[in-house]
Amino acid sequence: MRCVDPETAGNPCSDEKWVRSRLRGLSKNLNGRACPTTLGRLLRDQKLGLRSHRKVLHTGQQHVERDRQFRHIDEQRQNFRHSGDPRISVDTKKKELIGQFKNPGQTWCREAEKVNDHDFPKDAEGRAVPYGVYDPERNEGHVCVTISSDTADLAVDAIHDWWRLNQPHYPKAKRLMIEADSGGSNGARSRRYKKRLQDFADESGLEVTVCHYPAGTSKWNPIEHRLFSQIAKTWAGHMLSTLLILLAFIRRTTTTTGLKVTATHFERTYPTGLKVSKAEFKAIQLTRDEVCPQWNYTIRPHPKKTE
Repeated sequence: MRCVDPETAGNPCSDEKWVRSRLRGLSKNLNGRACPTTLGRLLRDQKLGLRSHRKVLHTGQQHVERDRQFRHIDEQRQNFRHSGDPRISVDTKKKELIGQFKNPGQTWCREAEKVNDHDFPKDAEGRAVPYGVYDPERNEGHVCVTISSDTADLAVDAIHDWWRLNQPHYPKAKRLMIEADSGGSNGARSRRYKKRLQDFADESGLEVTVCHYPAGTSKWNPIEHRLFSQIAKTWAGHMLSTLLILLAFIRRTTTTTGLKVTATHFERTYPTGLKVSKAEFKAIQLTRDEVCPQWNYTIRPHPKKTE
């Protein structure tokens, strides 16, 4: 390894080492006495190899109630599992440009598809917004796709559409638990989200219990690694040239553990900036939990009016 010593750096307090130059650069510095292939083999013999960065270092300060919230979510899961009431995990997947655009990944083919050399939104037929609902107990997902905006109305409409399809599986349900991130269209501070959940509760007759994940912890939301990651694997390397093709890839997503996914297209338009008045917000039947009330609350249906 003396030939690469000048190009080797590392942490003096550990065994962490890395080589500053590429193999061709090392070969050139050695005046061609060793080819890049040979240098690569020698480096691998020394336990050196190609590595990428790992995002494991925490930035900022963790919320003081983070662990308490995770314990509360687990307790709620057990509660709903014991009673047989449904619980779902929800979120918006990464937005996708529809058209002749490159999609990360590779596919087996004789010749690669030709795509645009730049990802300009103006060249797209639209930007698809997939909002997902995942049922961990039944290992089934439902994705509602729009080319409009990602809003609280889309988030609750997706839950409503999921319930329309899955209500027969929960004939005795009286409650629904929702696990969601604390930001975005289903944010913990969104008044519009709570107002629309009240509408859903009134129509379905379900008590809706919501548990939000603290900021920076969305990777623990089950939908991320149980549904969205599988969809990304299904269409990896394939061009999403039309909305129908995107929906088809979502519907064909499966796993060896039995994941099933349905998908639908919402043609409606979702305007942004809709406000909820003080009177409307006050009318919401909302009760906050004693544990982390900023993240946990239950919305109950309004009593039905009788003649």
